[in-house]
Amino acid sequence: MTDHPAPPASKPSVNALARPLVERLRAQAELLDVQVRRDESGVCIVDAGIAVRGSVAAGLLIGEICMGGLGQAHLATGGLEGWPTWIEVRSAQPVLACMGSQYAGWSLAASKEETGGKKFFALGSGPARALAAKETLFYEIGYRDSADTGVLVMEVDRAPPRVIIDKLLRDCRLSADALTLILTPTSSLAGTTQVVARVLETALHKAHQLGFAAGDIVGGSGAAPLPAPSPDGVEAMGRTNDAILYGGRVHLTVRGDDGAARALARNLPSRNSADHGRSFADIFKAADYDFYKIDGALFAPAEVWVSNLDSGNTWHAGGLDMQLLLGLWGKEA
Repeated sequence: MTDHPAPPASKPSVNALARPLVERLRAQAELLDVQVRRDESGVCIVDAGIAVRGSVAAGLLIGEICMGGLGQAHLATGGLEGWPTWIEVRSAQPVLACMGSQYAGWSLAASKEETGGKKFFALGSGPARALAAKETLFYEIGYRDSADTGVLVMEVDRAPPRVIIDKLLRDCRLSADALTLILTPTSSLAGTTQVVARVLETALHKAHQLGFAAGDIVGGSGAAPLPAPSPDGVEAMGRTNDAILYGGRVHLTVRGDDGAARALARNLPSRNSADHGRSFADIFKAADYDFYKIDGALFAPAEVWVSNLDSGNTWHAGGLDMQLLLGLWGKEA
């Protein structure tokens, strides 16, 4: 029902691939401790942590939905690096999975006048971004999706107002019954989990900022420790960021020039930032709660490996700071 140009034959539809995962989330709502309803317009709303508890299992599935069905997310346990539970993600098509789908890049805002009450702001992530293709990023990676259904994830603590839903339907060119919105407050189990599952995406975004050719990234995997969610919103956001900035490990597989691969490994880790070494909650407070005042080099995994398939060389840089994380998250009984 959309007249968007179809994605190139060599590039899959992230919304079509995510659809069976969305259907599983809805079908297993009770088991996953999420709530599913239709709003007055017919849009499917999945509450993964506002009026219900949500779950880690739901967060993992939402992480895979965010990656447009082109990535896998699962738990690893066993006390790795002194922390009991880690999230591992991988994708054989990381550019589409992470940049074309998972990245939280669609700015959605409404004023008090438009909502009839409180102003609203959220960053949309997930496959429906590629239907609207409002971000210049889609032109840069050469991708735009075409599908009859779409799904978008929002890290919010309340449902979006009608003005935002109408915008989503219009920009994605979908009927109301074809759109699913998944709401994941960061202070919930599902919310914390799906954010930490962005460890690979964080590396892809940083590589893009560094000017590395997206087409030369052909595979990726990552892992990060999963903290307990905090009921405080700023602290919850701080924990998910710290998990990646100080505990995130990523392995990228690339092609091309060895010099470019080595430079990517050297420049990518979060320790390249002058802000590195403090909890993200403290950094955020010091920046007057303004993301744009924080050094952009900070938003990256702690440790990276870059393997060049054309030369067989693997470059390594960065390192974990588990002592910082254990001090922030753990207490002796």
